[in-house]
Amino acid sequence: MKYLYIQTFGCQMNIHDSDQMAEILKGEGYRKTDDIEKADMVIINTCSIREKAEQKAHSQIGRFRNIKKARPHVIIGVGGCLAQQLKEKFLEKAPFIDIVFGTHNIHKLPELVQDFERNRMFKVETSFQKETKSLGVLSLPDDGCVTAYVTVMQGCDNYCAFCVVPYLRGREESRKSIDIIKEIEALADHGIKEVTLLGQNVNSYGKSLGNGYGFSILLKDIAGIRGIERIRFTTSQPRDLSEDIIQCFGEVITLCEHIHLPVQSGSDRILEKMNRHYTSRDYLDKIARLREVCPRISITSDVIVGFPGETERDFNDTLGLMETVRFDNLFSFKYSDRPGTKAVQMGDKVAEEVKKDRLMMLQAIQEKYTLEKNKSMEGSIEKILVEGRSKNSSEDVMGRTTSNKIVNFRGESNWVGKTVRARITKAYLHSLRGELVEGQV
Repeated sequence: MKYLYIQTFGCQMNIHDSDQMAEILKGEGYRKTDDIEKADMVIINTCSIREKAEQKAHSQIGRFRNIKKARPHVIIGVGGCLAQQLKEKFLEKAPFIDIVFGTHNIHKLPELVQDFERNRMFKVETSFQKETKSLGVLSLPDDGCVTAYVTVMQGCDNYCAFCVVPYLRGREESRKSIDIIKEIEALADHGIKEVTLLGQNVNSYGKSLGNGYGFSILLKDIAGIRGIERIRFTTSQPRDLSEDIIQCFGEVITLCEHIHLPVQSGSDRILEKMNRHYTSRDYLDKIARLREVCPRISITSDVIVGFPGETERDFNDTLGLMETVRFDNLFSFKYSDRPGTKAVQMGDKVAEEVKKDRLMMLQAIQEKYTLEKNKSMEGSIEKILVEGRSKNSSEDVMGRTTSNKIVNFRGESNWVGKTVRARITKAYLHSLRGELVEGQV
């Protein structure tokens, strides 16, 4: 038996891609390990959506030099967005790398590994395919897992000025609904209770199929799969959040009361420069509709501070939108140039110190809103899908509310997979404390 060690950077889609890599390489005799010292093959699945993720990947790749030096037989592979971006240039930075494969070429891993094992020569494959064959690879989670990711589409056609996704993931590509349904049925048979549907812009699901079958229909069909108790999805583009998708939060019982809806900026001027195709009013109107249809809905978002040309007034517009919405949580970042994007060519770049100050201010404000939202749940009784043991205490189990809040409470390991009712007793910034309602287990 040979052992495979995979390190993943980036979003849920990258995590799912790594699972598919491990599944594909089983045919070559590889089994996953968490011990890099045992590994016969090491893969780093990279992300370059933001500069920080790219820097982390480069730093980790540099550490693999010592592994190759100590154990020359170990195959070092690099996949993901950074591989798609740099291609052969990786050899200049890290000549000890053996295989580089892009976002459309996960399915070619066995072929690349076989070629390298035969010839011991650097292999690279980063061409875009007409159809990304790895999207449909079924990777069953470990026994005992109750949640799973399912890719329904990848790529993006929006070409936001700051974003590399269309260049590194390609144009939008939706999977056939019948294949998605079959995959989720297989997951349900394996004991999965909750699925998260993945795509760079899931709201656009179905457009590339051209048959009128859209995301709202897919949600309703998945809701009919026996054994699936919860459905989540990420990520959404506000301009493509249609009324029929919004209505699903009131009609589809198993659809969780949470949406991640990146706004990026509260300034209409900056939104136009970003090529986002909506205004702050458009965004707020959709938030109002979501809350009208589903009053308990939890709303999280992304914000970029310091986009080229962002003034103090633009930044204050973002703070004003945050005050109006009061997000449950916010993922915020300093703008950084991404190779090949339109924003790279824009002048009037914001000074690094200004970006840093704005980010710190924004995050401090959001922490107040997050704690406020969490504290409002104290005393409420929530349905919790128990996912496993808590990281905080061996006596506790953890799970999430339908609104995507982590809850820790006293419990037993055999509760995993059960949905129980717990009363929220204490709210913290990043989680909630609860106690089981009597008679639940």
